[in-house]
Amino acid sequence: MSTDVVTVERRIAARPETVFSFFTDREKWLSWMGTDGEFTFEPDGAYRTTVIGENVATGRFVEIDPPKRLVFTWGWAEEAGPVPPGSSTVEITLEPVPDGTLLRLVHSGLPTPEARAAHAEGWTHYVGRLAVRAEGGDPGPDDWT
Repeated sequence: MSTDVVTVERRIAARPETVFSFFTDREKWLSWMGTDGEFTFEPDGAYRTTVIGENVATGRFVEIDPPKRLVFTWGWAEEAGPVPPGSSTVEITLEPVPDGTLLRLVHSGLPTPEARAAHAEGWTHYVGRLAVRAEGGDPGPDDWT
């Protein structure tokens, strides 16, 4: 297995269609990750979102296969950042399970152990927030940095 990969898995008590909608609707996306953003939810469509503070993520959607798979490139807009825009790939798969959905997020192409550690922590945080939203709850303000 490649060492440039971060994998986060989470069971979510909601149907795959519900969970998927949080990746393809601007307001829903921003309800769990981000403070602002522009998204073109189609293959080769671009996105740019302020995740928190001055941290802006950018990339392009590669594949959108509702309600089971979404692939997009990922990077940070800041100059000299450790993960340049579009230099890594995030693959989301949603598998129906008896109690809802198994979400598997695989982020590949992360260049350093520090980048992998930071993204593992970040994705764990945000997938947790997504789970709360998809299950009908409110994760509250995002005070994570």
